[in-house]
Amino acid sequence: MAAPRTNGINPAGANHDETAPLIPHHNHNHNSRNSPLLPISHEGESGRTGFHPLHFLLVLWRSSSPISSLVNILFPFVPAALISRIFFSHSHPLWTFALSYIGMIPSANLLGFAGQELARKMPKVAGILIETTFGSIVEIILFVVLIFNHDEDEEGGNMVPIIQAAILGSILTNLLLCLGICFFVGGIRHASQRFHAIVSEVGSGLLLVAAFGLLIPSAFYSALKSEARVVEVVIGEGMKVVMPLGNSDEFTLGKLKDDVLQISRATSIALILSFFMYIWYCASSQHSIFDEVIEADEHRDADREADMEKPKFTATEAVIALFLSLVCVTALLIFLVDEIEHVVHSGVPDQFLGLILLPLVEKAAEHLTAIDEAWDGVINVALYHCLGPSIQTALFNGPLVVIVGWALGKPMDLNFEIFMIGLLVLSILVISNFLRDGESNWLEGALLVIVYGITAIACWYYPNPDVASSNSFEGLEIINGTAANILRELKQLLTGL
Repeated sequence: MAAPRTNGINPAGANHDETAPLIPHHNHNHNSRNSPLLPISHEGESGRTGFHPLHFLLVLWRSSSPISSLVNILFPFVPAALISRIFFSHSHPLWTFALSYIGMIPSANLLGFAGQELARKMPKVAGILIETTFGSIVEIILFVVLIFNHDEDEEGGNMVPIIQAAILGSILTNLLLCLGICFFVGGIRHASQRFHAIVSEVGSGLLLVAAFGLLIPSAFYSALKSEARVVEVVIGEGMKVVMPLGNSDEFTLGKLKDDVLQISRATSIALILSFFMYIWYCASSQHSIFDEVIEADEHRDADREADMEKPKFTATEAVIALFLSLVCVTALLIFLVDEIEHVVHSGVPDQFLGLILLPLVEKAAEHLTAIDEAWDGVINVALYHCLGPSIQTALFNGPLVVIVGWALGKPMDLNFEIFMIGLLVLSILVISNFLRDGESNWLEGALLVIVYGITAIACWYYPNPDVASSNSFEGLEIINGTAANILRELKQLLTGL
């Protein structure tokens, strides 16, 4: 989710006792003959119309910040990935994955920048919705491509563990790595930075609610898996046999699996509804999180005047940039997903791929923007760049893939591994503790990055779901199958006696 915008509001002429409402109030007394049907905000006015190729490339190269402009150097990897996909995909699949992975960074950066440029030209509410949509479109496309390629019957085709890891990995990357770097970079330039209480309070509260919703299916399964695993049957004095519960009419493994799937779908609908309520509150409430961030930080941005003077896309150029970046992002994500099996077979664990590698590239644009804002001293906006995408992933993007899987007839659920559940809960607790005092410094940032590094190391050594699984049905089926075989052998033995 992209950061809020000031839309050219001049704080010097505003009443500081009140915050400006986000729903725009149009002045009907101005000359409407010179106004377009959808008036362009002053902040997004380019002074041009139509499409100008040279100017388009110039604005694209300069991007939104110096860091983002440096990322554009990686654009040659996009055609290189396409060439590798066409000619070398079968012989060198890892090269295709690596080139596509690197090419995703400038493509996602262009998508975020073009979305921001288009949002600046819209009324406030429309701009917020556009920023929200394009701020997470890369992640949504990734999840949809993964669930579309899910096939349990095909070797290496089970994408559910990777999707689940990517959902939580996206949240952890924003909360630990991105926020940690923002605190560290901002703390180097400024001894300490204070942020608005409402950002940390609302952000922490929403994350806790989202975590509660995401973990309900896992908690339900964990509470009942021992009951559905096996049952001891006494067949004689001093003789017991362990047999599967699969023949029980009251509670079977299949029923447990169906119950978890139904709970996941119902929970996803509730979380998506919560997300839209959150967006509506932020767009319509006079004292919303957007207003608070704007009010606290609009005077602090050291680069605000320079940003306002930068050349901008026209509306046509912004739409073209969005289309080109969406094509590149979608193609590169398809290349990535198609080569995941080869990457896993090369020795990269599923959990590391989902929790670490994929979130790093899908959120590249958000991370670069947040770091640039923290360096400029706009810590509230930087904080929102970290918390906002995490909230959206938990409340919308993750639940959305469950609904998409439901529509495609694929059993995508929210039954996460116990290991990942522990990481999420502990990360939210750590972040909430650091946000409590409303102040950040470089030491807190360094500690968050270290925690993320420890998480990455643990993910590298965590076994794949087909080897060991703490919270899935595959393990139960294997155990029950083994118990059934033992029971048959025991019956044969008793019959022989």
